[in-house]
Amino acid sequence: MRLIVTEKPSVAQSIGAVLGAKKRGDGFLEGNGWIISWCFGHLVELASAEAYGEQYKRWSYDALPILPDVWKYTTSEGKGKQLSVLRGLMNRVDVDSIVCATDAGREGELIFRLVYQQCKCRKPVQRLWISSLEDNAIREGFGRLRPGADFDNLYHAALCRAQADYMVGINATRLFSCLYGVTLNVGRVQSPTLALIVGREATVRDFVSEPFYTPEIDCGQLDGSAGDKVTAAPMLRAAGTKESSFEAAEAVRLAADGRDAVVLSVEKQKKTITPPKLYDLTTLQREANRLYGFTAQQTLDYLQSLYEKKLCSYPRTDSRYLASDMESGLPALVHNSATLLPFTAGDTSINTAAVINDAGVSDHHAIIPTPSISTADLSSLLSGERDILSMIAARLVCAVGQAHIIEVVTAVLECGGHHFTAKGRTIIADGWKAIDNAFRASLKNKPEDDTDEDSTALPELAEGQVFPSVTAAVRESKTSPPKRYTEDTLLSAMETEGAEDFPDDAERKGLGTPATRAATIEKLIKTGFVERQKKNLIPTAKGINLISVLPDDIKSPMLTAEWERRLKLVERGELADSAFMDGIASLTRELVAAHRAPAPEYAGLFAADSKVANHDLCVGACPRCGSPIAERGKGFFCTNRACKFVLWKDNRFFTSKKKKLDKKTAAALLTEGRVFFSDLHSERTDKTYAAFILLEDDGEKTNYKLEFEKGRDNK
Repeated sequence: MRLIVTEKPSVAQSIGAVLGAKKRGDGFLEGNGWIISWCFGHLVELASAEAYGEQYKRWSYDALPILPDVWKYTTSEGKGKQLSVLRGLMNRVDVDSIVCATDAGREGELIFRLVYQQCKCRKPVQRLWISSLEDNAIREGFGRLRPGADFDNLYHAALCRAQADYMVGINATRLFSCLYGVTLNVGRVQSPTLALIVGREATVRDFVSEPFYTPEIDCGQLDGSAGDKVTAAPMLRAAGTKESSFEAAEAVRLAADGRDAVVLSVEKQKKTITPPKLYDLTTLQREANRLYGFTAQQTLDYLQSLYEKKLCSYPRTDSRYLASDMESGLPALVHNSATLLPFTAGDTSINTAAVINDAGVSDHHAIIPTPSISTADLSSLLSGERDILSMIAARLVCAVGQAHIIEVVTAVLECGGHHFTAKGRTIIADGWKAIDNAFRASLKNKPEDDTDEDSTALPELAEGQVFPSVTAAVRESKTSPPKRYTEDTLLSAMETEGAEDFPDDAERKGLGTPATRAATIEKLIKTGFVERQKKNLIPTAKGINLISVLPDDIKSPMLTAEWERRLKLVERGELADSAFMDGIASLTRELVAAHRAPAPEYAGLFAADSKVANHDLCVGACPRCGSPIAERGKGFFCTNRACKFVLWKDNRFFTSKKKKLDKKTAAALLTEGRVFFSDLHSERTDKTYAAFILLEDDGEKTNYKLEFEKGRDNK
């Protein structure tokens, strides 16, 4: 008998359906020689600071740094029952081995290993590593199970990431909160990301727009004979050199107006625009933000749901290619994908070589639809899921399409002693662009037109051609500030940060990973450091102030990008995990030693924020104003007296489910927006069920609602 451990109940059900393990038990499935159980995400987590000693219950500078010699772990809130189920199953005498079937990535490996160790299991482990939950993919995956030891380095990297985030986060947060008297959440990836947003906002606000002037000539529209023109419908315009003063541009206009313009040169250049690569998670999140306004987290949630419904491949990938063993199935998959599109794709030519690259595939291949789309009931999907699936299908069809070929024409004209340039282009072959343009045209809300201004065709021109008595004008424009970050552009910045500083080291760049960037953005917003204004991400005053007081060691994207590179080395076995953590510990000691008092220039920076004398009473940040939330007799209150936010302990929603809104639950709601319980009481059935409780606040009222684990039968 073998025990399979998955990350979610829905995955367990998919595997159970393939392997014939369909008999339901209490927290597991069984049948055909298999037992399948699951985690609810992280069942085991790093213990809080208080677990390492009484001195850490209160936030005090004298107690820092907190550097555990032996790391302690605890059961995640509300998940003790499922951990007990797994412990019992792992220790069953008829279970001789374990199959790790959590998500095939760094975090999935950590989830399983911590449970395995907490249950003190010593039985042999094999690893299921698949990129799709389709029946065939599951069968093939179980046909090539790998020894669990093959993934030891992946686990070491995952544990290093978790411990480094804990060590930096807990010490830096307590350090700067104690120094400035207000809760300041600091994170290894979160703070450098906030620094990017704050830096961009400063550039935008400091920008001074300056006018510039461009002289232009209007040559009219050719009607077929050189030199003849129809002035009622201008077609050929040419621009002169931009001038900083109106007087200089006006002098050019006066010299050219009413004069003949002569074509000095005509240059034609054929350009081939190759099809786009397939999506990885980050490029999909960026494109979904541009096309639909989805946040990075929304895109990931829709994608995860599609993965669990067997309609797309594994979402948390940084690869944009497919492996060579997938090539034979591509034609059918492309055909099925074309049928998903909300327009007639016509004949689809397929160039499979464009998307096949074994060296470009890391742990998982690019995100593509699965063959199951041919039989799926797409009408049952959420609208957001359909949008994302359509994007993925359209990208696959485009990626294997033919090149888009254009001819770019540049003409230089002389008029009144000055040179003017006209640019245009002509499409020679639509290629993949026909599919892409049709897809974008089908969208309800059309994306902004990103076509450059020289996209129209020029009339046929020849050297020496004369346009008599042209009309000249001056076009006034202004320099534009850089645009504020959207989730699209911020994700791009997070992905490429460090590329300019280390052009020869592709791995020495990037903030976070594709799997964690969305959560980082959401946390910045939940903790009150950043706000969404339409698509833009705007730092709050508190976020700006935090970046002001943080040292470069903590807010530097370069340093964090270097840590990510070193985590990759740990993952490949090229760097010992102890060496990585020694570096994090040294940095933490130096950070605490270097900051014993508030910087004089920033001493009163947070005076507007209410101070919390006893930080052990602070449970999180207010979702309305970002101030600390403190526990008092009847509830958890915002310390900003002008803010009316409160979570009452005596709450009908919780008492009806036989739960208490205690400090730990309040902290989870304030930091994560949700808290999981495996044993909520139903007044209707008098039974218990598992669900997340979500906190919702509209700025005036606070409410709670339930969210059930997808695929789990809750009653």
